[in-house]
Amino acid sequence: MKSTGIVRPVDNLGRIVLPIELRRVLDIDKDAALEVYVDNDAIVLKKYQPACIFCGSAEDVAQYQGRNICAACRAEIAAL
Repeated sequence: MKSTGIVRPVDNLGRIVLPIELRRVLDIDKDAALEVYVDNDAIVLKKYQPACIFCGSAEDVAQYQGRNICAACRAEIAAL
């Protein structure tokens, strides 16, 4: 991991503010969804990318009845 040297406090509701510089570099918009992971004693934030419920691919994903399905799996289902 790379240290940025930026230190931010946690407020009384448990929130932190991501610096605008990091949000710009990582292309994180105002209402972007982030996934939260724990790796030993580290908290890792990652931009959320919806994945296919069947194969796990994050490419060309569309929602159908609230579920994410990629183009390849949609084609396979349509062929049944």
